[in-house]
Amino acid sequence: MDAMSSAFDPARFLPDDLIARLRERAPVHDRENTFPHDDLEDLRAAGYLGILAPTELGGVGLSLAQAAALQQRLAGAAPATALAVNMHLVWTGVAKVLRDRGLDDLDFVLRGAVAGEVFAFGVSEAGNDLVLFGSDTEAAPDCDGGYRFTGTKIFTSLSPVWDHLGVHGLDTTSPDAPKIVFGFLDRDDSVVSRDDWNTMGMRGTQSRTTELHGAHAPADRVVRRLDPGPQPDPLLFGIFAVFEILIASVYTGIARRALDVAVETARARRSKKTGATYAADPDIRWRIADMALAYDALPPQIAVLSDDVDGQVDHGARWFSMLAGLKHRAVTAAKTVVDEAMLVGGGSSYFAHTELSRLYRDVLAGQFHPSDPEFAHSALATAWLGPVDA
Repeated sequence: MDAMSSAFDPARFLPDDLIARLRERAPVHDRENTFPHDDLEDLRAAGYLGILAPTELGGVGLSLAQAAALQQRLAGAAPATALAVNMHLVWTGVAKVLRDRGLDDLDFVLRGAVAGEVFAFGVSEAGNDLVLFGSDTEAAPDCDGGYRFTGTKIFTSLSPVWDHLGVHGLDTTSPDAPKIVFGFLDRDDSVVSRDDWNTMGMRGTQSRTTELHGAHAPADRVVRRLDPGPQPDPLLFGIFAVFEILIASVYTGIARRALDVAVETARARRSKKTGATYAADPDIRWRIADMALAYDALPPQIAVLSDDVDGQVDHGARWFSMLAGLKHRAVTAAKTVVDEAMLVGGGSSYFAHTELSRLYRDVLAGQFHPSDPEFAHSALATAWLGPVDA
């Protein structure tokens, strides 16, 4: 496939028949609290796992903006599938960010993705508001440049299916300690996935708690040793940038689907009072217009910041506030759009079997992904007002 043709059409990579199958399965996995194995196999067969890998490594060679557009389309059909795959795409996106800057540290991720291997994101820890800049997981050096990780990670999407898990931990014993260590693990008995995912929404992600019991990352899979705290390292920038952009894309896709369902519902429902469809009701028209105003602002923002990442635009210290702001706006706008869609749908949308009810539950997950509202507001305040005086 020629990914770089003049007009990018997400339907070329996610055709209507595939979208229909994903949409049909989504309520089943939500109801049964199961991982969408068939979705993953369909996406793997379509080469989706390698969309961000360059063509010279056998990938599709998409830009970050194109991948973000695809994730919006995927989320409109199966939000949990899109969010799960997002965590794989984060690592391939980070590998792309590094490769674009002349660094091949994560080329093994790109090659693995092209081969159909699944990479998962194992960074989140309960109560660790430092996120990338600190860790409660112990990273103990071995004698050969590798590390053994011991700790507990939460919200590990793709838990039933990942082949490799990217994690971080704190080395407190090396002569130059402390160091935050990033490495990749393979599945073995030292990695235990709890069967504890029973949430309101995004149930198909199966983002289970993961226990690391001395899980080993060999030297060639240890990709960074950094001082704790914010650092101007391209790996940290890549993780933050790609994560925020792709998370924003998933919730933007949910917003678009909710808007589409609301429009379909307004055109189908007919007022007993007037005999006209609700599409002619001025209050409903105002409500849908508000939804469209919120949604229409999101895709251009995602596209511009994605292009800036790929184009290596230097926003300096503003990058973190811009990326955190994008994610925050996307998830809050998406929640507002879904709220409005529920009202357009009327009382029937309150039933658990309806798509709007599922979207309503799925969209709530957005507020729990980094960056949370507190970080976003702190980053924006610092960007515009400067740091608080000591």
